[in-house]
Amino acid sequence: MKLKVERGFTVIMVHAYIRSDKNFEAAYEQLKMINLYAEKKGIVIDDEFIDQKSQNKRLHERDEVASYFKHGAGGTLLVYDTWVLSTNMEDAVQMFSCLLKNRYEVHFVKQSVIISNKSDVMLVLGLIDQLRQTLQESSKRSIGRPKGSRSSSKFDKYHNEIISYIKSDKSVSEIARLLHVSRSSLKDYIESRELKEVASGSLVHNTPENAEETVINKITCPVTTK
Repeated sequence: MKLKVERGFTVIMVHAYIRSDKNFEAAYEQLKMINLYAEKKGIVIDDEFIDQKSQNKRLHERDEVASYFKHGAGGTLLVYDTWVLSTNMEDAVQMFSCLLKNRYEVHFVKQSVIISNKSDVMLVLGLIDQLRQTLQESSKRSIGRPKGSRSSSKFDKYHNEIISYIKSDKSVSEIARLLHVSRSSLKDYIESRELKEVASGSLVHNTPENAEETVINKITCPVTTK
């Protein structure tokens, strides 16, 4: 049974934020992992924001994103990984700071950790350093197809609806009629995204032991010659 997130006697809005970036996991992968995480934790997602416009844009150019987070202050935010907030370190630090200042509880799905304004500072710094390392590694990749370069699909916006229909035992033909889309295209989408496996729970999001400690231990310091 899924429950609304509560803190004290207050029901909290839960937001999922997905951002496209050709160098990292595609939107559908982020959606899949966020939904698996929410399913395992018994969290109901109230709203999804799939940001298709912010790639390579600085934070001051992303007014829609800034406004979205501002209006959701005090809520819970689910994001797949740190790079989703920004692939610019300066902007990422500002995003972390503002989210915590605005009393967000942020779930980083890939790392299976949660941060809030009450978190250990080392955990927050560990996540920021992970982003630094990720961006450093990404800049070195110059050969081959970029990770996550698979294009987004027009069906991504129906992701949760499709999973819900699959769970209610509707056939691909029935779902296609309900969404007014091509059955063959929808079938390809469901198979490529493994949505039947997601719906059945056979793709389980595993929470590693000592997830917070793992993040902190991955912090790397500059190498010195002396």
